[in-house]
Amino acid sequence: MTEHEAPQTVDEYIATCDVLAQPKLRQLRKIIREAEPTLTERISWRMPTYRLNRDVIHFAANRRHVGVYPGPEAIEHFADRLTEYRTSKGAIQIPYDRELDAELLADLVQFSIDQQATARASVGDLS
Repeated sequence: MTEHEAPQTVDEYIATCDVLAQPKLRQLRKIIREAEPTLTERISWRMPTYRLNRDVIHFAANRRHVGVYPGPEAIEHFADRLTEYRTSKGAIQIPYDRELDAELLADLVQFSIDQQATARASVGDLS
């Protein structure tokens, strides 16, 4: 893959990242996949993306942290558990030197899946 080609798979994405970030990215991938094995994995928005009908969660390597993108509703819902992290409307920054909180990450995944189910049910109620 040349430097101008975008990774097409999560394996390719991780391989293009700094060698110091790769273990954290692999661990994050494993946590997400174990939290919900039925999620499909792809590259979207130039980052690893996990889907179930629509996007559930993304992550991306940054210079000093991994960004986790579960969406603004999840950030708001888990605000009390995210106080130790830098967050923005839809993102969580986890420094590379910090352990991943597997339980929190799995809860973020499940929350996003539940949000999708609720949205689908609401749309179904309109028909």
